Amino acid sequence: MMRTKTSAKDLLMRYTPVAAALSLLVAISSSVTHSQSPAPLDPRAAALLDEGRAALAAGNVEGAVDAYESALTVEPGSVRVLLSLAEATRRQGLQGKALHYYRIALTSDPRNITAIAGEGMALAEKGATEKANRNLARLQTLCGKSCNETQTLAAAIAKGPAPRMATADATTPKSAVTEN
Repeated sequence: MMRTKTSAKDLLMRYTPVAAALSLLVAISSSVTHSQSPAPLDPRAAALLDEGRAALAAGNVEGAVDAYESALTVEPGSVRVLLSLAEATRRQGLQGKALHYYRIALTSDPRNITAIAGEGMALAEKGATEKANRNLARLQTLCGKSCNETQTLAAAIAKGPAPRMATADATTPKSAVTEN
C-alpha cells in the first residue's frame, strides 16, 4: 500500500472537530471556576454589613461607612464588604476613595460585574468618561447590553460628571474698597 502525502485540507478536516471540542471543554471549565459561590462571611461581618445597609437605607451615609469599615476589619479583603464600602463612599461624594475600594475588589475578582460597574460610575461622576466607557465596553462583553449593571453605567455616563462643590480657597472675593 502506497502512502500519499496528506494535504492541508485533509489535516484541517481531520483535526478541526477535535480542536473545537477541546476549546468548548476549556470554555466550560473556565466559566465554572469563575462562577463559584463566595465563601461565607464571618457572622460578625455579616451583622455589620446588615447594619451598614440599614444605615444607608435610612440616609445615614456616615454610619454606613463606619459599619462597613468595621466589617472590613473583621473580614479583610472580602469583596462583598469592599463593594459595600465603595458604594457608600461614592454616595458620600468621595469618588477617589470609592475607586480605591473598587480596584482592590477587582484585583481579587477581576470579572466581578458589580465592581466594574461601580468603578465606571465613580469614574463617570469624576468626569473620566473615556475610562468609564472602557468599563462599559467590558461590561457589555461580560454580561451583554441588557444587563442591569450595563444599563446603570450607561445612564451614569450619559448623566455626566457630578457637580463639584466650590471651596472657600477656590473662590476669590471681589475686592471693593469703599470709604465711609
